[in-house]
Amino acid sequence: MKHVERLAKQLRSEKAPEKSLAELQEVQGSSVHGLTCREVVERPSDEILERVAEMVFKMVQNIMNGNGFSYEVPSRARNNQMYVPELDRNVLKDNVSARAFANVSTSRKVAITTKVLQLVQNLCLGGINVTKRDLFYTDVKLFKTQTESDAVLEDISCMLGCTRSSLHVVASEKGVVVGNLRFREDGDEIDCSKMGVGGKAIPPNMDRVADLRSEAKFILLVEKDAAFMRLAEDRFYNKYPCVIITGKGSPDVATRLFLKRMKQTLKIPVLGLVDSDPYGLKILSVYMSGSKNMSYDSASLTTPDIKWLGVRPSDLDRYNIPEQCRLDMEPTDIKTGQQLLQEDFIKANPEWIKELELMLKTKTKAEIQSLSSFGFQYLTQVYLPRKLREGDWI
Repeated sequence: MKHVERLAKQLRSEKAPEKSLAELQEVQGSSVHGLTCREVVERPSDEILERVAEMVFKMVQNIMNGNGFSYEVPSRARNNQMYVPELDRNVLKDNVSARAFANVSTSRKVAITTKVLQLVQNLCLGGINVTKRDLFYTDVKLFKTQTESDAVLEDISCMLGCTRSSLHVVASEKGVVVGNLRFREDGDEIDCSKMGVGGKAIPPNMDRVADLRSEAKFILLVEKDAAFMRLAEDRFYNKYPCVIITGKGSPDVATRLFLKRMKQTLKIPVLGLVDSDPYGLKILSVYMSGSKNMSYDSASLTTPDIKWLGVRPSDLDRYNIPEQCRLDMEPTDIKTGQQLLQEDFIKANPEWIKELELMLKTKTKAEIQSLSSFGFQYLTQVYLPRKLREGDWI
């Protein structure tokens, strides 16, 4: 564990806090690399209500001036996003588009936007939290699909310049955590070492989480539920003091928020255990530098400097993974891998490039479960202990 302890010591010795976009803009002027960008922040309910009122007042003025009923909506399109090396995350550029009621193609979207704004106002006034699913069921005939109400909710976050949690809308519970971690949730004491194989569901509302405490040496971020259950059942966190967390595949907002909160509070390194395929690396990148869909809120959702522990392409030969446990990459896998090589955050990590190029050269992928070919406890008794002993991460 000496390599882990050295990594943790290095992390605690870093005095400078993470930079914000506003601080970077202050240094470089009003723009970043010549472009104006935006980022949302946590805002209290009274400020949200003020901003909603200002938006409605401006909209009424436009109607009375003969300019019609419309909203100015920040574009969340892929071409309106950029990676900022100084922040090590994706941010949203400041382009906006008009969403006009008089335009046939956007009139329904305007109606949905108005409805969601009304719901957000009611939530802020009442001081209650609901899920995205609850929001959808307030008017299923208007929204038609939850995808539409979810998308407009993200738009409104950008328009009001606040995080989604500031709107009192949370995601349903998905991620779980287990291991050497205690905290208080809404006043109740939670001990994650006594949560059984299933672990503790990550609270959807981070405002109710307080007083995180741990003697863990590191956080083990796991891609899949199956690997998480093996680690929990074998009580891996007892022999190797750690906190184990998973978003069960593509991470939800609550899991990303909780991971960031843990790393900032506990000041211990995060080691990532994902499948050896492009999607495993993509999931790791979402935790680290943010998703394209929510680049406007990357400041509160990203955990920089996660170490890629495994399963890496080079591990397949190093650990003699049997041929029958290796899978041929599909054309979509190869395309995704090639796209990842063009991403700026990948280009900033030479070791990651080397692993990804090896994967594309061999056109071979493998899941974490491929380690089970040596025995169901090989992951917890051989693979991870050796990785930790050798400090084998990038």
